[in-house]
Amino acid sequence: MASLLLDNITKVYRPRGKAPVEAVKRVRLDVKDGEIVALLGSSGCGKTSMLRMIAGFEDVTEGAIKIDGKEIHKLAPAERNVAMAFEGYSLYPPLKVRENIGFALLRQRGAATDIDARVKEVAGLLEISDILDRYPALISAGQQQRTSLARALIRRAPVSLLDEPMSQLEPQLRAILRARLKDYLIAHKMTTVFVTHDQTEAIALADRIAVMEKGELQQFGTPDEIKQSPNNLFVASFIGEPPMNIFAGEVISASDGVAVKGFGPDGKPAFALAAPGLELDGSHANRKVHIGIRPHLIQTGTGAADATGKVITNHWLGDQSHICFDVGGATVVGVTEKPLGAKPGDTLPVGFPLRAIHLFDPETGDALAHGLDRA
Repeated sequence: MASLLLDNITKVYRPRGKAPVEAVKRVRLDVKDGEIVALLGSSGCGKTSMLRMIAGFEDVTEGAIKIDGKEIHKLAPAERNVAMAFEGYSLYPPLKVRENIGFALLRQRGAATDIDARVKEVAGLLEISDILDRYPALISAGQQQRTSLARALIRRAPVSLLDEPMSQLEPQLRAILRARLKDYLIAHKMTTVFVTHDQTEAIALADRIAVMEKGELQQFGTPDEIKQSPNNLFVASFIGEPPMNIFAGEVISASDGVAVKGFGPDGKPAFALAAPGLELDGSHANRKVHIGIRPHLIQTGTGAADATGKVITNHWLGDQSHICFDVGGATVVGVTEKPLGAKPGDTLPVGFPLRAIHLFDPETGDALAHGLDRA
């Protein structure tokens, strides 16, 4: 319903008697009309501060916020026409759930039949139809959260802001409502920015994800771009469960072109992979790197021949096995979709497909190459 631009915004908090804190540092996000964007990061990374600046509950220290090209960052919250579902719910205690949900429409003096129909629609979507005549104090935290979310969704505002919209829900209900919520946002072409620390939620809901750390935007891209081509070592190790395996390594000259060598914590070589098509900045001989390998792409057992791993642990989780190996002194975590009959102490072949290899600069953390068979 609207485009949203965060134009190099900065937020500095100045607590009395303490040093200033730069919570958000020159972040630029260009959110397209009807796009769903996740702000993903650990606690304290600046994502909620960004959401509150868009809503108008925090001042912008530097930069500008625009909706459809119009600057809004100096307007009062009520003048921005932005809908927001708070993590803290902020429901009106004297009003029943149905009145809380329809409050914005009541203020707009919409027709009672239309308001009632829209309240029932969004209540059914979020499975709170049976509590519409209760008061907020008499419902659970999860129901309060869904009521707050329903109140934001019913407005169909140009921009909707959702702060941890399903953090209080049990896993099964959360999985069901994610799909419904995304369908609703798409159907009504609602430009949406939501905050989460849950990677699964971000990947399931968002068209693009903004990964934040220490107030800085690390990467802004589709879920596939962020997982397959992380900008830097932080994004690579933050995204994915289990996290990406990271090793100190080196790119060296080899008889058939180039080889990538990984080291264990003791600095001794753990494995070596031929990568004949690889070039880094036109020079590759004896360049130090960090090597990243996604656990789900590591091969184990028959056909895997890059190294030998000694099993440290092997856990079947019901739908996949997580196996921890010692490979030449380096600890490697792999994932298989089927149970693997291996006990601690057993040795197995381990394979590292070139498409699974990512290289990073050890000093800056910046990505150098992704998927070496595509180099």
